[in-house]
Amino acid sequence: MLTEMWSFKGRYKILHLTWFAFFLSFVVWFNLAPLATAIKEDFGLEVGQIRTIAICNVALTVPARIIIGMLLDKYGPRLTYSFLLIYAAIPCIAFASAQNFSQLVASRLALSIVGAGFVIGIRMTAEWFPPKEIGLAEGIYGGWGNFGSAFSAFTLVGVATALSFFPGAFQVAGGPLLNWRMAIAATGVIAAIYGVFYYFNVQDTPPGKVYQRPPSARGMEVTTVRSFWLLMLMNVPLTGVLMLLAWRLTKVGFFNVTAMYIAWAGLIGLYLFQSYNCWAVNKDLLAGRKRYPPEDRYKFKQVAILELTYIVNFGSELAVVSMLPAFFEGTFGLTKAAAGILAASYAFMNLVARPGGGLISDRLGSRKVTMGVLTLCMGLGYLVMSSIPSLRDSLGLSGGLMVALAVILTMACSFFVQAGEGSTFAIVPLVKRRITGQVAGNVGAYGNVGAVLYLTLFSLLPAGDMGNRIFFQVLGIAALIVAFLCFFFLEEPKGSFAEHHEGEQVAKPAETFARY
Repeated sequence: MLTEMWSFKGRYKILHLTWFAFFLSFVVWFNLAPLATAIKEDFGLEVGQIRTIAICNVALTVPARIIIGMLLDKYGPRLTYSFLLIYAAIPCIAFASAQNFSQLVASRLALSIVGAGFVIGIRMTAEWFPPKEIGLAEGIYGGWGNFGSAFSAFTLVGVATALSFFPGAFQVAGGPLLNWRMAIAATGVIAAIYGVFYYFNVQDTPPGKVYQRPPSARGMEVTTVRSFWLLMLMNVPLTGVLMLLAWRLTKVGFFNVTAMYIAWAGLIGLYLFQSYNCWAVNKDLLAGRKRYPPEDRYKFKQVAILELTYIVNFGSELAVVSMLPAFFEGTFGLTKAAAGILAASYAFMNLVARPGGGLISDRLGSRKVTMGVLTLCMGLGYLVMSSIPSLRDSLGLSGGLMVALAVILTMACSFFVQAGEGSTFAIVPLVKRRITGQVAGNVGAYGNVGAVLYLTLFSLLPAGDMGNRIFFQVLGIAALIVAFLCFFFLEEPKGSFAEHHEGEQVAKPAETFARY
């Protein structure tokens, strides 16, 4: 596969077109941070207001990943991805045209939906690659696409500078002339154009394969009564984290207490509505009128453990990326620019670490063991990172050598974090093929749950070495607990290294001709 991948033919063409769709969705989703200073000064915003906009950037991603997963299973990845990329232009242009703080908030909330694009390509890739190669394929999709966030950080200021000769350019104090409005709008327009291109250049499945759909996409299908109640339990944090976000918006003055209670009531209503839809999909099972044959069953505990792995790997990545520049700046007395460059080493590992995790999962012969080992190493890595301030004080190394050692430790830990992400999504498509979109949506949403929980904890810790040490220790201990769950409760998926997916059906020649 590694040599054939560059052919850009057949399934490899689909893989490349799909990871680039994910890449563009992340360029759009992360187009705020590089230009935040310009936006803050242009509108005269306070620090709390710009942080509120940053919170809004992830607020609706959690429910959006669930909904996108349902639409994906019903309509297929080709239509769903194309629609999402075309939709991205609307909130981007709205944000670029905003004239006040309320418009910035509303358009950013709408734009946060674009962050759900990741789950779509998980199923598209799974349709085109067999289980024995799914780890590397999903790793390439996730790792190379995820680099869109770093690409956005490194290029958008330059793009805004290059576009400064258009009307609307803004001079940042002590900085270059920037046209942040046109730069942000341009990311959405490019995504929309690619959405049209994507629709006309991909197919949901290879010729001869049937796209499996669940009986109903309004809620997740389970195959045992016990799994249904575990599903209800695991949906609680998805609502709880949105309630936590509402509380944070109150703390920065965007909501008053009354508005927070109204938001909480609405979110509880949303959870009850979601639970009703899940009951409607599974009511015959719950009433005893339907029983799944053993070969058609899956255990929802598999999904639950994968959700927890994504909390500790992708959730921690989002949290660490947010605080790492300040960590390097405060720990070693670096300038903001130097700290930002060093911290970028964590995100750059995505290019090789996530595909590497998928490749290890393919080659090791046990996806369960791979998941457990990578999560264990990740936990140990975070515990080592928590000791960086102590090492600085005890080793007596010169500033440059200690910074170099800290960067090496950070990149080593980052490898296990992102390899763990690749390993997680090497298993997701193998849980139950016809609901892969919903499984990917739920697991992906838990990554955002982890990020919000970790960042909320970080905001409550004391500033300086003590807070950083506790933060990394919490990340490490959480990962070690989940590693234990992987070793003792995660099960090896059926057909992990088979030539074909479990339950795969081949269409008749006439059906194939009719579809293509």
